[in-house]
Amino acid sequence: MPIRRLLVAVVLVVLALLATALLGFRITAIAHFHLEPWHTYVPHELHARDIDRASWAQYLTAEQHLFDELNQEMRTHLPADRHSPYNRYDPESRVFPGKLTHDWNRSYIAEPAQAAKGSVVLLHGLTDSPYSLRHFATHFQAKGFVVVAVRMPGHGTVPAGLTDADWEDWMAATRLAVREATRHAPAKAPLYLIGFSNGGALAVKYTLDSLHDPQLARPERLVLVSPMIGVSRFARFAGIAGLPALLPAFAQAAWLSVLPEFNPFKYNSFPVNAARQSHALTEAVRQQLVAQGKQPDGLTALPPIITYQSLVDATVSTEAIQTELYERLPANGSELVIFDSNRALGIDDMLTPSVTALRERLFAPPARRYGRTLISPRGPGDAQLIARHIAAQATQGSEQLLDARYPAGLVSLSHVALPFPADDALYGQQPDNTQNYGVNLGTLSLRGERGTLIMDAGSFARATSNPFFRWMLEHLDSTLEAR
Repeated sequence: MPIRRLLVAVVLVVLALLATALLGFRITAIAHFHLEPWHTYVPHELHARDIDRASWAQYLTAEQHLFDELNQEMRTHLPADRHSPYNRYDPESRVFPGKLTHDWNRSYIAEPAQAAKGSVVLLHGLTDSPYSLRHFATHFQAKGFVVVAVRMPGHGTVPAGLTDADWEDWMAATRLAVREATRHAPAKAPLYLIGFSNGGALAVKYTLDSLHDPQLARPERLVLVSPMIGVSRFARFAGIAGLPALLPAFAQAAWLSVLPEFNPFKYNSFPVNAARQSHALTEAVRQQLVAQGKQPDGLTALPPIITYQSLVDATVSTEAIQTELYERLPANGSELVIFDSNRALGIDDMLTPSVTALRERLFAPPARRYGRTLISPRGPGDAQLIARHIAAQATQGSEQLLDARYPAGLVSLSHVALPFPADDALYGQQPDNTQNYGVNLGTLSLRGERGTLIMDAGSFARATSNPFFRWMLEHLDSTLEAR
């Protein structure tokens, strides 16, 4: 046998052994997954083609029918002898959305008391619901804007809904929300898109599309909160992780995690398709940014973007927000605001080296075409915050002392914390108890032995609310009013 053919045969054998080993590892990893009705029942959602043809009223009608079917399906398949006080699909539980102060899993419009002076579209994140941006809705409604918050297909129902959702469906829902928002506002009134996490990527993609499609209303400003501009490397290969699910015996392989569903407005379980779609969306945004940047006018028509981001983020890449998005932007008044880790604790030596290195890279010279602001404690032992701002085209910054302090014991913010104030009824550390959402996830402080909980104990240590939320809104207001 020729040497070349022998080498090819050896390589194929090695690859086959690796594939078999990986398959075995994946099957072993999912062996403990127990699929419940909310992991197997896939609701009948509208998809992109139908959403683009639908009116807002038709979308709401379809949404109501969707929830009616869902509730009937869950009542039919929930075991009568297995009720749980913290199962969002059990009508007798404390977190059943239908029993709470308000069911924020639905799309909604918040209209101001007077004639609208502009419109705001809220785009929630992956596995999330319109609840995640409700505080922005209240704020902008009070300021005289009409607010449209759309529930993305696959969300707000059952985790299995995300096994049949595509990012193109979410883009269609974004276009629908913008059409409805502009319909409620005067002609030429400002339009703002506010996107959280995956919604941030949708906001950027919609705006890029609007540069070439005159039928799409162009936003005057984008506001991004923990935007999903770059995701983990694993998301690129999530489809491979789901391959065993092609065999009925390994249906669990369609899931990256299967967990109890005790949060009334967010899924805990996570299907492979959700990771696949989030990566496909961020890759579409990246490619479009690159392609548009090569055009004669480049990205000069993009509106200003203001982004609020935690330096430490386990879900999206903070560095990618700068390198993949901001470094491509024109000099149009954009700003990147970073919430630093709690340097007042004096434990920088205990942080992973990448955290301090990233902070230095984000705020090091040279001058940039956008402003940069670091919200950070004054230093070890002093938790009072300082806003260190470097203006566009500058290398030296200014400092402003803020009327806020980093809470003791909080090491950093997190990806999920930024859109929620400390008094949020579900996620806040000092929850507003006038609203009933069945559980206060921000106040949980669990200690015990490792392996005791079915969930990773680190999930409960993650910051769930933003103690600087009030400052963030004040900063956003001043930025928008200075346009």
